[in-house]
Amino acid sequence: MRILHAMAAVLAALLIVSPVFAKEATPLAEDPVVEQRLIHISEELRCLVCQNESLAGSQAELAQDLRREVRDLIKQGNSDQQIKDFLVSRYGDFVLYRPQFKPTTWLLWGGPFLLLIVGLVVLVSYLRRRSKLIVEAPLSEEDRKRAEILLKGEQS
Repeated sequence: MRILHAMAAVLAALLIVSPVFAKEATPLAEDPVVEQRLIHISEELRCLVCQNESLAGSQAELAQDLRREVRDLIKQGNSDQQIKDFLVSRYGDFVLYRPQFKPTTWLLWGGPFLLLIVGLVVLVSYLRRRSKLIVEAPLSEEDRKRAEILLKGEQS
């Protein structure tokens, strides 16, 4: 019975305290066209806090601020490319999920292929070295007879 009273007290405390931690609800879309463009643009941008999540899907406070800023830029009449250029100038190419192919991002685009080639070269050289270490020893007459006996035993 004591456990039941303790659980009821904890539940009551949680119900009283939970509104304190509640956040303000995100306002509904004022203009559906602006919101559609915001979603399209923010899906191509990376959340700077989460890093592996798009700006559209992130619930981080910075992501919400960036979405608010993108919404303001859309309302000011900026094009999608102008908005992306503004964010890149502010946060770098990392903010884009698909950064442009330019000298500063060559390693980013070519790095995986470079690592694959290096890995294949290392693997081939390792296998060649290993194959040189393998020495074929001829079978002695005694080993050959034992092998024949074992093979005949399996065939019958």
